[in-house]
Amino acid sequence: MIDKICIIGVGLIGGSFAAGLKQSNQVQTIVGFGRNEDNLIKAKSLNVIDEYSLDIATALKGVDLVLIATPVDSFGAVLELIKPHITDLVIISDVGSTKGSVVSIAKSIFGKVPARFIPAHPIAGKEKSGVEASDSALFYNKRVILTPEENADKSAIEKVSGLWKILGAQVEIMTYKKHDDLLAMTSHLPHMLAFGLMDYLIESNPDACDYAAGGFKDFSRIASSDATMWRDICLNNSVDIVKHIQGYQQALDKLSDLVKNKESDALHKLFSEAKSARDEWIKD
Repeated sequence: MIDKICIIGVGLIGGSFAAGLKQSNQVQTIVGFGRNEDNLIKAKSLNVIDEYSLDIATALKGVDLVLIATPVDSFGAVLELIKPHITDLVIISDVGSTKGSVVSIAKSIFGKVPARFIPAHPIAGKEKSGVEASDSALFYNKRVILTPEENADKSAIEKVSGLWKILGAQVEIMTYKKHDDLLAMTSHLPHMLAFGLMDYLIESNPDACDYAAGGFKDFSRIASSDATMWRDICLNNSVDIVKHIQGYQQALDKLSDLVKNKESDALHKLFSEAKSARDEWIKD
């Protein structure tokens, strides 16, 4: 049982984290903090949080853990905001999709990454954003990656890991470098493809979407994701994202050549291997 958690940024991810923990009865009090009081009132009315404050000192009073669930580009400002109001005993974590930038920002604010600062990334979400989309089961059977530094306090790692496990998540630990490279491939790149496809159609023929079927709808779904969040992800993981965009361009060039040269056997082999790989993946 944890006495008090403060969630900074009560949107989809922060709200779902809070909602799941409230349902578990493993946290006595969950406080929301943010700049938008209407959003916090809504979060309280939805029973996502127990209380809220627009004053950071009040929100952090007696807190055991702070979860930062705001866009990655706001992270520096948030750490500066909370720094005067927490002790070394308070655990800090986050839910950002990039981890190298988070570690770098923490070092710049504190001089080093605090021992009880445990970066985290739940690999879960929806194309809808906001506290209204909060889902207490959002993280069930989803991976959550922790990227603690070498100096990280083991009890803090266990506490953060335990909270995610309460929500049904599968927790893994790796370096932030490995995380950022993997996520650039499996999450960031697909979003770039979806955004790029929509941009291509808008530029080429805006009416094309009227003739699109289910496959296009499935492929383009994640282009409905929050623009601010994905702008920040690109800015904070640009090296790995560009590396994998360029790698994918090479794969497209290869495919283009096969289509252009009408290489039937090679096309069939490529499509069959891709199908088999995906079919095997979705079994899990």
